[in-house]
Amino acid sequence: MSRQVALLRGVNVGGRNQVGMPALRELLEGLGFEDVKTHLQSGNVVYSSGKAPDRAAKEIEQALAKELGVKVPVLVRTKTELAAIAKADPLGKVASDPALYLVTFLSGKPEAKKIKEVDPEKYEPDVFKHVGQEIYVWCPNGVRNTKLTYSFWEKLLGVTATARNWRTVTKLLELADG
Repeated sequence: MSRQVALLRGVNVGGRNQVGMPALRELLEGLGFEDVKTHLQSGNVVYSSGKAPDRAAKEIEQALAKELGVKVPVLVRTKTELAAIAKADPLGKVASDPALYLVTFLSGKPEAKKIKEVDPEKYEPDVFKHVGQEIYVWCPNGVRNTKLTYSFWEKLLGVTATARNWRTVTKLLELADG
């Protein structure tokens, strides 16, 4: 059994894809996940499972659609992966507000060539850094004002993506540590 974190994209946003956290916990427990905890109302779930992360993500996606009528992408990281993501913190020296510092989680490792084609100057004052399967984005003028959104990266890289601010990332790691 390993601790894992499921990141559901687009739940409880703008009145769409409504999922109550008690129902979400019950759904995951019904799939055999243990010690299920949710964080906030935006689709962050920490649990223990012997299933591979990709398999867990697919099962959660399918159960959400079948049981709750909600079709959203789900990305899963292990506690170890999330710890490495937090440890990397490549923009930590410039990111002074955790609410404006995003981690964009990708469903697969992107082609470095496509990321290198993005001209950083075009997006200033926002700054980004790619590490592994994540892209870190510092948005000093606010998350709502950045053009470096999860959908930007998703279209550019041809992967599924979702983002969480630094405060949420560190809280999820804390919950995973139990």
